[in-house]
Amino acid sequence: MKDLLLRLHVHLQSILIRDEAQDLVEYALVVALIAFGAVIGMGKLSAQINTSFGKVSSLLASSI
Repeated sequence: MKDLLLRLHVHLQSILIRDEAQDLVEYALVVALIAFGAVIGMGKLSAQINTSFGKVSSLLASSI
């Protein structure tokens, strides 16, 4: 009986350990997805900011 309980205990611990590792991988994937989205968003945003500064620069140059 003790042997059976020990096996059950060890099996349950191994399941818990695997679930924790799975959670860690899920969190890492979410962080990577957020970082990827931020990089893509910043690329588009920087292009728009560059365009706006170019327009302001040309307006200032033409008014002088």
